[in-house]
Amino acid sequence: MTKDLIIKNISALKNGFTINYSIKTKTEAFTELLFFSLFDTNAPLNKSIEELEKQFKEISAIACKKPHALCDSMWDKFFESLPLVLEKLNQDANYFLANDPASNSIEEVYLTYPGFYAIAIYRLSHELYLLDLLLFSRLMSEYAHRITGTDIHAGATIASPIFIDHATGIVIGETTVIEKNVKIYQGVTLGALSVSKDMKNSKRHPTVEKNVCIYANATILGGETVIGKNSIIGGNSWVTKSIPAKSIVMNTTTTEVKIKEIK
Repeated sequence: MTKDLIIKNISALKNGFTINYSIKTKTEAFTELLFFSLFDTNAPLNKSIEELEKQFKEISAIACKKPHALCDSMWDKFFESLPLVLEKLNQDANYFLANDPASNSIEEVYLTYPGFYAIAIYRLSHELYLLDLLLFSRLMSEYAHRITGTDIHAGATIASPIFIDHATGIVIGETTVIEKNVKIYQGVTLGALSVSKDMKNSKRHPTVEKNVCIYANATILGGETVIGKNSIIGGNSWVTKSIPAKSIVMNTTTTEVKIKEIK
């Protein structure tokens, strides 16, 4: 097969869809500049905000499926949301500091904690989700997913403060609801009990009420599943039904220890 024919075949196979790959790299650059602008004390805010607006409009021109003027106006709504988002993130950061004995300073939380980075990008992408900029929001959350190993869908509803320790392997689905003062450890899944396309507009993921602690590798599934307030979900637990308030859920698998005889 000749080079020209191969190129022709590839072009024909690409005709069924329209993808501008630059939106991916543009979103990643926007996300980093946004994080820098919000958290770096020395960030030149006027200059940074102007550049963020420029980048936002470039991305929305590709991602937004509405009339151009309406897409451009979404920047104003997103920009207006930033002080409240930052207020929530400051609460989150202080909650991290209060709950992790290994933390030494608030600066350490902002600069090094993957769980904080994941929740920060979630809160920002959530504002895009509320503006119906679904591709934009998903690209932002997937960038955080790649960096932190934490997959939080931009559509989830997560109150502040929240503590996500270690972060790696955590999955939080689109219709999850998490109330304030919840602590989540690595490997936790808040997912759907079953998946089919006709469930798109239904609540598929669990609700976690306030003051709940979910330990490593616990799995909680189902849109009707509610974890009652002040409960503890033990590590490696599998939960598909609602749990009353003040419950303790444990995996009952036992581990035996035997002393090896030395001959």
